[in-house]
Amino acid sequence: MISQESSVPRRTKKAKTFILGIGLTLILSLLAKGLSLLPFLSIMGQLVLAIILGMIYRASFGVPGSIMPGVAFSNKKLLRFGIILLGMRLNLVDIAHAGPKVVLIAAVHITVTIFIVYGLARLLKVDRPLALMTACGTAICGAAAVVAIAPLIKAKDQETAVSAATVAILGTLFTLIYVGLYPFLGLTPEGYGAFAGSTLHEVAHAIAAAAPGGKEAEDMAVIVKLTRVALLVPVSLCVGYWASRSQGEKTQKSKIQIPWFVLGFLLMSGVNSLNIIPHAVTVQIINLAYILIAMAMAGLGLNVDFAFFRRNGVKPFAAGLMGSVVLAVIGFTLVHVLGFA
Repeated sequence: MISQESSVPRRTKKAKTFILGIGLTLILSLLAKGLSLLPFLSIMGQLVLAIILGMIYRASFGVPGSIMPGVAFSNKKLLRFGIILLGMRLNLVDIAHAGPKVVLIAAVHITVTIFIVYGLARLLKVDRPLALMTACGTAICGAAAVVAIAPLIKAKDQETAVSAATVAILGTLFTLIYVGLYPFLGLTPEGYGAFAGSTLHEVAHAIAAAAPGGKEAEDMAVIVKLTRVALLVPVSLCVGYWASRSQGEKTQKSKIQIPWFVLGFLLMSGVNSLNIIPHAVTVQIINLAYILIAMAMAGLGLNVDFAFFRRNGVKPFAAGLMGSVVLAVIGFTLVHVLGFA
């Protein structure tokens, strides 16, 4: 009887520390949102800033082990719900209206980039999970793609955070480069928007880079970029199948992993495409999605120490940098070949 009574305070304490862990990621997520509204920091975006804030918090104050279960809940469970809700940003009808050229340029970029970045990373002796996440993040949609792929290949939190941060930094760097190069590229606003949308990492990066070209460039950048986001679904299915087969060779099992949260993302995209939900509600759902994903990013940051990042982040960054340069060259070429320029 005494042991039962003493277990009650322990359960209560665990519940409190669990909530504290979730609360910390929420605070960092909201702080990242506020910072992302400031000049320049808006280019980095809420997700990138959330990772950085998490890393800074750990380096400055440390993270008690007692609250880590709550942090883990944010960067695993809440992340999946965030990805599902993010599907409300995608309108499949807009992609269909944009025509096959948009789908073609997105598909070519994703395919080429994944193979190039993954190949370069492996040549540099980067571990397979980190190499694959960096490749997918560079090719598809930045940190969101990294965290969507991570559970399919059973990546460690440290690896996921390093990959997400690497892709985020590269996207910010190339956004600034694009803005500086815009006057010299000789592209039409539509062509420049297609170039930015097909080669930059995050949606925020594509929008920020396209801004000098005006509304026409921004609209095209968003359509092309979200087409790449839509292709996260087939890529995730392929990665899940590949991961299952790889594990099957070791364990004599052939069970295929189904990334249910990615399928949920596609389902929400279908709902949004039907226009049955008021626009104001859709906006709030998207905001909630970013808060949840940013909480996951903050949780990842809280799992990373700078020493690990220094040891393991240089080679993926080098592979991503070289891959991003190749992606930009191919993107510029395809914009001309497909008649966007």
